[in-house]
Amino acid sequence: YCCEDVDYTVRLKLLFSPQVDERGLDKLYYNVELPLMNVLAKMERAGIFLDLPILEKMSEEITAQIKILEQEIYDLAGEEFNINSPKQLVAIFEKLGIKSGKKTSTGQMKTDSDVLDVLRINYPIAGKLLEYRGLEKMRSTYIDSLPSDINPHTDRIHCTFNQFVAATGRLSCQDPNLQNIPVRTEIGRNIRGAFRPQKDGWSYLSADYSQIELRLLAHFSDDPSLHYAFTHGEDVHAYTASRIFNIPLKDVSKEHRYQAKAVNFGVIYGQQAFGLSQELGIEVKSAADFIETYFQRYPFVKGYIEYAKELARKSGRATTLTGRERAIPEILTRNIPLRQAAERLAVNTPLQGTAADLIKMAMLKCNALFKEHHIRGQMILQIHDELIFELPDEEIPTVQILVREAMEGVMQLKIPLIVDISIGKNWKEC
Repeated sequence: YCCEDVDYTVRLKLLFSPQVDERGLDKLYYNVELPLMNVLAKMERAGIFLDLPILEKMSEEITAQIKILEQEIYDLAGEEFNINSPKQLVAIFEKLGIKSGKKTSTGQMKTDSDVLDVLRINYPIAGKLLEYRGLEKMRSTYIDSLPSDINPHTDRIHCTFNQFVAATGRLSCQDPNLQNIPVRTEIGRNIRGAFRPQKDGWSYLSADYSQIELRLLAHFSDDPSLHYAFTHGEDVHAYTASRIFNIPLKDVSKEHRYQAKAVNFGVIYGQQAFGLSQELGIEVKSAADFIETYFQRYPFVKGYIEYAKELARKSGRATTLTGRERAIPEILTRNIPLRQAAERLAVNTPLQGTAADLIKMAMLKCNALFKEHHIRGQMILQIHDELIFELPDEEIPTVQILVREAMEGVMQLKIPLIVDISIGKNWKEC
């Protein structure tokens, strides 16, 4: 069995190696992916420390909150039932005269999160159920499960980074997935607060690419207005709001900026008017007008989108700046939903895939600079566009300079790459 493993590996190498060279993937493979394996191995071996008492206290607090919510749900339902049973929940809804208007494939009323989010406006029980599910998920997925992932010999969590799973080239993480801890909820942020340096006198340093995919959109599209926003240090969402709503930049409100931000990111992911209307809580026509105005203000972006689709139709794939390829066979299918999904991949893959390649290259550069300058600190996590380092406090000034140099100078684009750096005594503070 062992001999066969070795034999087949050599045969596969002889088969695929010429193809790697022929398709121009040799530099990406030999200069990025292969050396990155050693960097990821170091990160996995280093692990990350988790302060158990903080998590145990959180578990007690969230369990108490869940108990209160359970009773509130029972009071609104008029009886006790298994909140986690869809069948029993449907029976309660029918008793209360609540109709979701949507059914499962078996004909049962739907009670998923999307349905509850709509129902919560008129039915308080729906809002309580959403809150209950959110807390229960955080407790079961993170608060009560993370302690079991701690290595008893190191008192640290050693997750696994997957280098070749995501089609875009992004790293993924498992056992546990530390890339997925929410940052936009208070509970998620508090969970992050339980991750801290194991030694006194050490800190975390977070280095996060600022709006990397929008900057890459500016690079790929060559849109002069987007170029202006990024080269002049403008807040690109406020700048877009100013152009969409035709108002001076100084008059852009938080609401204007919020809507413009949704359009900016929606364009990258191929969001249509209906999806945008759902996200912003506005009429579909208003959402369509937003998108139309966006493309009027950024015509080169529209050109890039059409170019990316056409390129994928001709080649059957999408390609990043470094030459990474993603096959998109459904781009020519007659199945409309499949074809539309493929078109979205054709537009987004060069952006998300290039961002993934850039941060991988930056990780290699950071690793080399740390060796060169004899840095004791180490890279411990990668969360897509962000790197987390654990380091002694006296190294913070030097590491800030080195990390910024590595990440911002990793590739020369038409617009500058900017890295936001923050320091904290735990992950939440970064």
